[in-house]
Amino acid sequence: MKIGALTGGGDCPGLNAVIRAVVRTNANRGGTTIGFLEGWRGLVENNSVELTAEGTDDIIARGGTILGSSRTNPFKDDAGIGKVLETIQSSGVDALIAIGGDDTLGVAHRLNSEHGINTIGIPKTIDNDLSSTDVTFGFDTSINVVMEAVDRLRTTAESHRRVMVIETMGRHAGWITCFSGVSTAADYFLIPEEKPDLDYMCQLLKRRRQNGKMYGIVIVSEGVELPSADGFVTQDAELDEFGHVKLGGVGEIVAELIERRTGIETRVVTLGHLQRGGAPSAYDRVLGTRLGVHAARLAHEGRFGQMVSLRGTQITSVALGDAVGEMRTLEPEFMEEAREFFT
Repeated sequence: MKIGALTGGGDCPGLNAVIRAVVRTNANRGGTTIGFLEGWRGLVENNSVELTAEGTDDIIARGGTILGSSRTNPFKDDAGIGKVLETIQSSGVDALIAIGGDDTLGVAHRLNSEHGINTIGIPKTIDNDLSSTDVTFGFDTSINVVMEAVDRLRTTAESHRRVMVIETMGRHAGWITCFSGVSTAADYFLIPEEKPDLDYMCQLLKRRRQNGKMYGIVIVSEGVELPSADGFVTQDAELDEFGHVKLGGVGEIVAELIERRTGIETRVVTLGHLQRGGAPSAYDRVLGTRLGVHAARLAHEGRFGQMVSLRGTQITSVALGDAVGEMRTLEPEFMEEAREFFT
């Protein structure tokens, strides 16, 4: 069997572990693997490289993706999808494994359901917001990066008697913000799933200072909608090929509001792409490897139109159509538990 693999959307730690596992599992069954470069763009431009078990054996420790990535959407026009279909035919690929988030997997689903292409999906996002899987690889590394950054920022906040506002990723879901907030004992955090109570946040920060805590830590998801901003805070008006705005800047607004309402000097740090970078954690290496192994096995079993999924500790699969289009937001009990410390 000849398998084609691609990584699309935002990069994250653990992608190379997945690639390595797909290649090895396919090679063990006598198959060959090629990697399409820069996501769906690789199929539009017919740009690929051969992947061997020997050549990918040591990439497990590397962050990012050796194949490159992009937010190319081949369904943006008829010409794009036509080129993808031509590439699949000319390359002789028997199965296409797409590693990505909701947008990347949505393209894989449409290729399978509308054009009969043998596709299999592997869920990937540091936001941990894909439905039909309990955890996505990259999330564990990301929250550990945020945790380390906040631990470092705490010392300067305490030294200067400041409030530090840390803006994290999280377009629709507050998994990163909540987990990093709990793990760093943040005074308060704001997530996209809840309407922000800015008055209570400021009262809490003032009360804690009056009680002797001379600094504060506030963590905010980039996707929090503020009343003063009339929705999302964006970097500019441009949209990517899947129609998404570029978020960023909500932390600055929150910091200005805190300083104005409390009189406490406040600074903001936007972690941005730091959360995507660096070597994957052991957990993400193992999870990525397991997902890659099972995706290649699905291909050899002829079970196409599926996405591999983690349920508890077991790897299973679900229909791609059931896995895309619905975000998995932060489960309410996590915030209910965190609120014990918002007093």
